[in-house]
Amino acid sequence: MSEHHERHPAYSERDVQREVSELETKSTTAARLFDIRRIIGVLFVLYGVIVMIAGFTASDADIDKAEGVNINLWTGLGMLLLGLFFLVWLKLRPTAPPPPRVPPEEGPGM
Repeated sequence: MSEHHERHPAYSERDVQREVSELETKSTTAARLFDIRRIIGVLFVLYGVIVMIAGFTASDADIDKAEGVNINLWTGLGMLLLGLFFLVWLKLRPTAPPPPRVPPEEGPGM
């Protein structure tokens, strides 16, 4: 067997470059979708709202246990603000797209 690898005649260099560019675009989109700031922000907003609801429905006995402080309300508010901070940060400073690839110029032999 020969070590020689034949090129498939159906794919040109330009086709391969176009395919690579499409895959890079898909990869960038996936990276933006799963940005950790988005995940943390959404979770903190969700949990903050849940804990705040628990704070609004706290009984006098629950507040007395915390020495008169409605700890669920304040903790929920803090979590909500932190989650909103992450989401605003994501909106103001989105993930930068990769620099565009410049295809090599085709010479006369190509």
